Amino acid sequence: MQTFGFIGLGIMGSSMAKNLVKAGFGVTVWNRSAEKCRELEALGATVAATPRQVAEACQVTFAMLADPAAALAVFDGPDGVLAGISAGKGYVDMSTVDAATSGQIAAAVTARGGRFLEAPVSGSRKPAEDGTLIILAAGDRSLYDEALPGLERMGKKILHLGEVGNGARMKLVVNMVMGGMMTAFCEGLALGERAGLHQADILEVIDAGAMANPMFRLKGGQIGQGSFATAFPLKHMQKDMRLAVALGDEMQQPLFSAATANELFKRAREMGFGDEDFAAVFKAIRA
Repeated sequence: MQTFGFIGLGIMGSSMAKNLVKAGFGVTVWNRSAEKCRELEALGATVAATPRQVAEACQVTFAMLADPAAALAVFDGPDGVLAGISAGKGYVDMSTVDAATSGQIAAAVTARGGRFLEAPVSGSRKPAEDGTLIILAAGDRSLYDEALPGLERMGKKILHLGEVGNGARMKLVVNMVMGGMMTAFCEGLALGERAGLHQADILEVIDAGAMANPMFRLKGGQIGQGSFATAFPLKHMQKDMRLAVALGDEMQQPLFSAATANELFKRAREMGFGDEDFAAVFKAIRA
């Protein structure tokens, strides 16, 4: 049975790593907050002291980190992932970052004789728990093939999108659409509420027609209950919207609605909702 490293045990990473352990793979883990390793250790994972030790111990290492700054912080330095990369080692970064950050990491890995794959995911807490994420991989094909047994335990659909950068770009496009949908949905709920309509009736009408979708169905019920338990943190959605708008600038592609949605998520962060689910943008819109 293959062995894998896994770095980053937040809301998503902890569930993804658990699925690898439960599948019978040998898994070595590291997280900045060591206490988050304990549950994995109890399931049978090995805990490393540094990211470097994970990369040294494992032929293939996965990482799931919050943003570009976190991805680079874990990667660089004397105890970082790069220090543990040697010829043939594979590094699969599943974090949502911009293409430039992904390219920077890829170049450093290959300069040491290693292999790199970016593999950001589409999905939140429940799909991570269930192993039903959509994985948007790009980069070294041999590493993709070697990592595939692990990826298949974490996702229901795994794509190889070509060269490094395409996975990052695809993830930003997908999350930009999701963020825009959420802000329009919440504005509709807020407008209907102010106009005297019952929220349950709005949700029923939307769910009966062409706009019906799982996100509106799930988040609409939670919004109606005033429940914003975190499946995908609002601060991470705002980060993704910011990166998508920056990609639009780079491509000289106007993104009018995405830029506006980004401002709404920024307002929600300023109001203190950053650690709540991204559906909490509703509270900022209704305020």
